[in-house]
Amino acid sequence: MTHSQLRPPTMADVARQAGVSHQTVSRVLGDHPNVKDETRVRVQRAIEEMGYRRNSSARALVTRRTQTLGVVASNTTLYGPASTLFALEEAARAEGYLVSTVSLRELTVETLSEAVDRLSDGGVEGVIALAPQRSAVSALAELRHPFPVVAVGTGSGSEIPSVNVDQELGARLATGHLLAAGHRRVWHLAGPEDWQEAADRTVGWRATLEEAGVEPPQPLRGDWSPLSGYRAGQELAGWVGRGLTAVFVANDQMALGVLRALREAGVRTPQDVAVVGFDDIPESEFFAPPLTTVRQDFTTVGRRGIALLLDLIEGRTPAGPSRIAIEPQLVVRASTFPYLPQPASPPG
Repeated sequence: MTHSQLRPPTMADVARQAGVSHQTVSRVLGDHPNVKDETRVRVQRAIEEMGYRRNSSARALVTRRTQTLGVVASNTTLYGPASTLFALEEAARAEGYLVSTVSLRELTVETLSEAVDRLSDGGVEGVIALAPQRSAVSALAELRHPFPVVAVGTGSGSEIPSVNVDQELGARLATGHLLAAGHRRVWHLAGPEDWQEAADRTVGWRATLEEAGVEPPQPLRGDWSPLSGYRAGQELAGWVGRGLTAVFVANDQMALGVLRALREAGVRTPQDVAVVGFDDIPESEFFAPPLTTVRQDFTTVGRRGIALLLDLIEGRTPAGPSRIAIEPQLVVRASTFPYLPQPASPPG
């Protein structure tokens, strides 16, 4: 095998195969109109036969476009951030862009600056940052960057261009569903205090109760894990018979822990206590019982996030912040049958 067979074909090789000049091949690749149809066909046939691929670095030098976007992410072991990241990468590929991802343990001004510098060195045209914590949103606001940046997963806390699921609306759907089923009060297991999405879900839960004339009980707090849900569920089980008949849990993994704790305490779901989660993870319909939950449309978040970033890159949006909210959907399953208050036991 010769050296020329070992290396990938070049534009000069295509020109030689097609019997045309290097400039003609370049015009065909650039879809230039001043090329005869028969010549264009001959060049395209040579490209296909030789398996020629354009050199993206060389093209970038000419066009000043790399067709590459950057993503800065953290907490990607959790369902929401992981699903968002996948959706962003899929949407970018659909638009013909490559994605360069930097995963960080935590998002601070320092780590974000380092990540942006690294992505800038790689020639990205814009960056999407998954910034679910309030501290990350603050760090992102302080960041100075040489290209457009869009935030995703920031909840209502972002003043920079962003795309988010309406977390407060999702909590209102969940809480309102339980009230409509006949529950007089709804308890809440919230997510971590530093997460803006958790805060927005708590706001929606509390506002829905207050608008119904119900005093919200003190919320419990977990860390998104089933274990924290299990521990909270053990505490909640102690309130059964003392007014607790319904719980809105801030994510499905914690709801799984709550369901197990209630079951171990002899509390039936939904006959004694109804449970609603948030996220609609793939396993939620196989919980015992299947979990009523709030579905987030991560595909739409990814598509709208990439579209917004490309608009900013191309200068197609007006100056100033642009914030997009995606509506969630309530998915009703067996964990929230209509509530039927149990008759009081006869004295005796």
